[in-house]
Amino acid sequence: MKIGILSSGGDCPGINATIRGVGKTAITHYGMEVIGIHGGFSGLLNKDTEVLDEHSLSGILNLGGTILGTSREKGFREMLTSVDQEKSQCIIQAYQELGLDCLVCIGGNGTQKTTNLLSEHGLNVIGLPKTIDNDIWGTEITFGFDTAVNIATEAIDRLHSTASSHKRVMLVEVMGHKAGWIALFAGMAGGADVILLPELGFNPEVVNEAIRERARKGKPHSIVVVAEGVKLPDKRKATDFLTKEIEEATGIETRKTVLGYIQRGGNPSPFDRNLATRLGGYATQLIADKQFGRMVCIKDGEISSIPLAEVAGKLKLVTPEHDLIIQGKRMGISFGV
Repeated sequence: MKIGILSSGGDCPGINATIRGVGKTAITHYGMEVIGIHGGFSGLLNKDTEVLDEHSLSGILNLGGTILGTSREKGFREMLTSVDQEKSQCIIQAYQELGLDCLVCIGGNGTQKTTNLLSEHGLNVIGLPKTIDNDIWGTEITFGFDTAVNIATEAIDRLHSTASSHKRVMLVEVMGHKAGWIALFAGMAGGADVILLPELGFNPEVVNEAIRERARKGKPHSIVVVAEGVKLPDKRKATDFLTKEIEEATGIETRKTVLGYIQRGGNPSPFDRNLATRLGGYATQLIADKQFGRMVCIKDGEISSIPLAEVAGKLKLVTPEHDLIIQGKRMGISFGV
């Protein structure tokens, strides 16, 4: 069999480990031919490819980013959702001209939606869940999440010392537009005093009172972790608003730190390397068994798969009943509501 593999959407620690997991399993165990597609789905249309062999797949396990490159080609996504059959045929033709028996698509929610559309067009595809946001429906965890949580937690750890030294409130903005998984896990692991999530929203006075209460107890410094997707009615950034709001309401000097793309860069954690290897290997097994149109996932701690049609268009969000939220509240951590 001849399989293609691409990575689409944002970069993420663990993509190269996944490419390696798919490729080495395909070559050494199943005797398949593996074609790497450069630049995501745009590379598929342009047939910008290279043959991947054991040599090209060596030494990439610990590398961040993606050796194949990636892209966010909006026009391509629009094309797939269009009723324009001529444009749809271009995708099918590129796949056929490359002589592929299956296409492996590594990516987040948008990529899985696109991969499902390819499946509906009759192409053999397998999806692999990649995102630091951990918000892909149908899997307990995505690779890249653990690394991002480690990076964010280390940053929070470092901010504790400057917060206590200067008796400041330190706001830490982490990634997560719609899902607050990084904020929740890194905030709890980093000993944050306030954690704000997009799913819950927040009341500024609740946040201010939590900080004032700490000051009354002789703790005039606090760590506030904020997911970037936390909304305000006037669409201002929550961290910008809260930096000024907290300082004015509490009288405590307040500073913000935005971690940004630091969370997506660098080498994957050992956990993510092993997870990516397992997911990639299982994807190749699905191909060998001709079980197409599925996304590899983790259920109850075991590697499995789920139909792409069940994943497309859905998000896995934090719920108020999550055990970390419940335990956090029991320990006096404020979630701003």
